[in-house]
Amino acid sequence: MTPILPGATLGVLGGGQLGRMFVHAAQRMGYFTAVLDPDPASPAGSVSHHHIQTDYLDPEGLARLARASAAITTEFENVPAMALATLAAQRPVAPGEQAVAIAQDRAREKAHFTKCGVACAPYAVIESEADLGGVAASLLPGILKTSRLGYDGKGQVRVTTRDGLARAWNDLRRVACVLEKMLPLAAECSVIVARGRDGQLVQLPLQLNLHRDGILAVTKVFPGNVAEPLAREAAAAASSIAHGLEYVGVLCVEFFMLADGSLVVNEIAPRPHNSGHYSMDACDLSQFDLQVRALAALPLVAPRQHSPAVMLNLLGELWSGSDATREPPWAQVLALPGTHLHLYGKVSARPGRKMGHLTVTGATAQQARTTALKAAALLGIEAF
Repeated sequence: MTPILPGATLGVLGGGQLGRMFVHAAQRMGYFTAVLDPDPASPAGSVSHHHIQTDYLDPEGLARLARASAAITTEFENVPAMALATLAAQRPVAPGEQAVAIAQDRAREKAHFTKCGVACAPYAVIESEADLGGVAASLLPGILKTSRLGYDGKGQVRVTTRDGLARAWNDLRRVACVLEKMLPLAAECSVIVARGRDGQLVQLPLQLNLHRDGILAVTKVFPGNVAEPLAREAAAAASSIAHGLEYVGVLCVEFFMLADGSLVVNEIAPRPHNSGHYSMDACDLSQFDLQVRALAALPLVAPRQHSPAVMLNLLGELWSGSDATREPPWAQVLALPGTHLHLYGKVSARPGRKMGHLTVTGATAQQARTTALKAAALLGIEAF
């Protein structure tokens, strides 16, 4: 593919915060941008040159996006794969329909991990009463997850007994599910890769993540955040998964670090990821810079992290409380050295909604952590 140079228009399906940060990165490099999203107040649409306000499967909306754009990406994994296929018949699209379709289905996703030789938690696919009755006792206790449309802890139920499993499947309306064996978890981490159409692949440093209530709360990235052999294993696994998908674009691979020191893959996200937001302030190339380069067939250069970093997710709870219009104490937070505030332009806050993130950089990992803890205390975020 001939590189698409600055001055062209790059399109994105989806108008959330990931689309907004992609648009900012593309515009900084000199591209025009077009966003397709039905929300008139979409964070990405409000900062893009073009906002096509239609449904993701609207034929005219897709045609308008294709006419306006030299190449098109997506900012969320649950975009209809058919929309990507329609666009791909007219313009370069990255990631492609097949890769996104695999990431949208946990059963297909886990089959792909196995094909790539990457270990995941023992599991069973449940699509019928027969599947339910045939579940091995060794998979309990486990977590029942819908095969499709689950994210940030949604569509997941912990089960300990066969009766509990049956009830949970009924509660999930008997849709196709995957039951994963619960493993002794020590920590969670992720690796973000960018792969070009020519197969070139680069990676960001491994990210150590803390989740609360199924939503990412804290990411810490610095040399030694995990043992080097484990970091190399995660990087190799992420590379194998991306190459196996013939993936083009930015891909996040999430892992469970187990109590025995081993590593299993959890899931993939075919887009930039919350855990990679620190790269905007702590690396010479962010995950969004890499997304632009991969989409436009520009050279992929390995990013370098120049500062240890801690990223805090800013959820809607920070705006609620006794006074729902209360703004967090930004002036006090930004008085702390090395703080970088990113708000996403969302017009209303609600519990669990991702409203922004705060990245704290420092000369040392300890300095970044100490400052991040001070910021967390000011914001009312639980210490870590």
